[in-house]
Amino acid sequence: MRLKKSLLGFLGLVVGLLVVLYLGTRYGTTETPSVLEPAEPPPGMAKATFGAGCFWCTEAVFQQLKGVQSVVSGYSGGTVKGPTYRQVCTGATGHAEAVQVTYDPAVISYEELLEVFWQAHDPTTRDRQGNDVGSQYRSVIFYHTDEQKELAERSKQKLDASGLFDGPIVTEIVPFTAFYRAETHHQNYFAENAGRPYCRAFIRPKVDKVKKVFRDKLKDVPPE
Repeated sequence: MRLKKSLLGFLGLVVGLLVVLYLGTRYGTTETPSVLEPAEPPPGMAKATFGAGCFWCTEAVFQQLKGVQSVVSGYSGGTVKGPTYRQVCTGATGHAEAVQVTYDPAVISYEELLEVFWQAHDPTTRDRQGNDVGSQYRSVIFYHTDEQKELAERSKQKLDASGLFDGPIVTEIVPFTAFYRAETHHQNYFAENAGRPYCRAFIRPKVDKVKKVFRDKLKDVPPE
């Protein structure tokens, strides 16, 4: 009995340490305000802004695509200016974890980005992606133009009617207002930390899925 209790105590300690390490990674060691990103894209480029749960996962997915110049992790859709990660995690700021994609519309269209967006997460769970729960993890499309709005609504309706998902799509389609770049340690996270347990368990499967489904849209595809 004593051995069993000791073993349970040890396992509890290990779990506790893992939680501390995870939270330390997610929150970082400093708490600095996020930075407002320019609303206008560079010449010849366009911007798309999506929320699909943890921005680490979403960023890694869109970074794989041809025509994508950059992907920035940050916060959008809320009322607080320059929010910190800790503030966003409370759910009180109204912001969602989001990514802003700068892309070349001559290489990849907004419709194609939408296709990847739908496949990169579960759009049928309101304010939740897996173990991440809260309005900051909601599924949302922030449209920058009337054309993006029309394309997003049409794509959502078509996908809902297809029956691809078990439940109705709850993704919000709302006008873009502002986007705040998250802290530096949140940027390019998967590319720089692919060996970490969270990346292997949660991000890698999403990246692999996109690589399989959208092979023709990938950068640097090896020959078959």
